[in-house]
Amino acid sequence: MPQPYMVHSRAEDAELYRRFAPALLAYLLRNVASREDAEDLLVDIFLAALEKRLSAGIDEQKFSAWIWIVAHNKVVDYHRRHKHRKSKELYSVQNILYESTEQEPEQMALKNEEYQQLHLTLRELSKVQRDIVQLRFGHDLTCGQIAAVIHKSEGAVRMTLHRTLKLLRTLYSRNEEGGKL
Repeated sequence: MPQPYMVHSRAEDAELYRRFAPALLAYLLRNVASREDAEDLLVDIFLAALEKRLSAGIDEQKFSAWIWIVAHNKVVDYHRRHKHRKSKELYSVQNILYESTEQEPEQMALKNEEYQQLHLTLRELSKVQRDIVQLRFGHDLTCGQIAAVIHKSEGAVRMTLHRTLKLLRTLYSRNEEGGKL
């Protein structure tokens, strides 16, 4: 038997957008070829989210995991449809990250060097390791939520995260000793 429709106010919908849109857009910008494509996918995600909220009373934690699963699936679908298109590397959208006019040029240069080192170090990780680190620290998801997004067990996510952080420490130490920092 279908569940009764739950009515949500525009204020609740706006709050949902304010809570999730910035992080989702950042995730999409890293994973699709253009800002326009990322914005289109963001609209698709929120349309699905509004439909989900209308049809089911879902608790906050499950909804958070669910919306990230939808975002991940939208990115996968996007890449399936656009196999022939070249994707943008992170450095090609780097200026978007540094648009703050409050920073002095010296601070921006130092921050740029730090991000370049981080980007180089993250490139040494596998895609699964990078995704887990981005979802955990970039989007503050729990290991259980990450497991749902990437279709792995929570134990596997915890172990991969632990090993990845250990590897990152080793890589940073190696780079520091090698004079790369």
